[in-house]
Amino acid sequence: MIPQIVVVDDDPIILKNTWNTLTDAGFKVIIFKSGRALLEYTQDNAAPDLILMDINMPEMDGFEVIRELGKSETAWKNTPVIFLTANEDEDTETRGLALGAMDFIRKPFVVSVLVLRIKHAVELIRLQRDLESMVDEKTRENENLFLHVVESLADAIDAKDNYTKGHSGRVASYSKDIAARYGYDEKRQDKIFMMGLLHDVGKIGVPDEVINKPGRLTDEEFACIKKHPAIGGKILGNIREMPELQAGAKWHHERYDGKGYPEGLSGEDIPEEARIIAVADAYDAMTSKRSYRDALPQEVVRAEIEKGKGSQFDPRFADIMLEMIDDDKDYLMRDDPPDK
Repeated sequence: MIPQIVVVDDDPIILKNTWNTLTDAGFKVIIFKSGRALLEYTQDNAAPDLILMDINMPEMDGFEVIRELGKSETAWKNTPVIFLTANEDEDTETRGLALGAMDFIRKPFVVSVLVLRIKHAVELIRLQRDLESMVDEKTRENENLFLHVVESLADAIDAKDNYTKGHSGRVASYSKDIAARYGYDEKRQDKIFMMGLLHDVGKIGVPDEVINKPGRLTDEEFACIKKHPAIGGKILGNIREMPELQAGAKWHHERYDGKGYPEGLSGEDIPEEARIIAVADAYDAMTSKRSYRDALPQEVVRAEIEKGKGSQFDPRFADIMLEMIDDDKDYLMRDDPPDK
């Protein structure tokens, strides 16, 4: 692709000479006589590879223009700028670099030097962009690999329970949907999905015979089950790169009224993601078949979520779950959760 250069200068002779020089060198060149004209152009046009701009211009100088470009929500914000200037004042150069300018070229310029410096600048810019793209791609690959490992771990955890296979994936999906409806951006939605997948990781430390016991648990067995949040928090707390992962595992059995476990946290002291996962976890527990009962009817599930508002659940997230239940007219969400 032919590199595109935008040149901004109020001197028509400079514009003409620069256009001729860079066009002859193989660049696509667009010229403007003022910074205002450039800013108007940015509203409906794609960003170039490089902006070559005079500093001393009437109405708006180059410093003002680069500041306005920095406010853009488009690719223009990150477009490299090289200033053309006849001023050799050190303060001017310092000011321009502080505003984000890539370099300075002195006027009057030597044609061969201008072409070489622009070519080197464009090569450097494209090399940086290629490197950023490679880093982004490798980051996505690593994230996908991590997600696959987490999904496999979640499947292994669920496999300990003969009656709740797929539980972690469903809780993760419900949690992500609650978060999306609440206003989380996509990155935070993905994070809470991961936290939902791992919320029961502490069950690794609970004996299978306790998890799969068909009848009512004894006090001793229930005390054993209640250890899994703390175990999960300890396991995930060792992942230093994502310390927030432990929140869902450690605190999803806390209650909004402070009567939960393992620490008896209440209200806003419970991490927000854990409050979301708590509602999702309760919904899946009631809508899944267990060793001692079938899935509960939808109206019973809804009534229990309503009953738990402000006591077991954060009212905001309970209301979102009630909204999801009301949207699920045919009671199919439990079979095909969001983002399954």
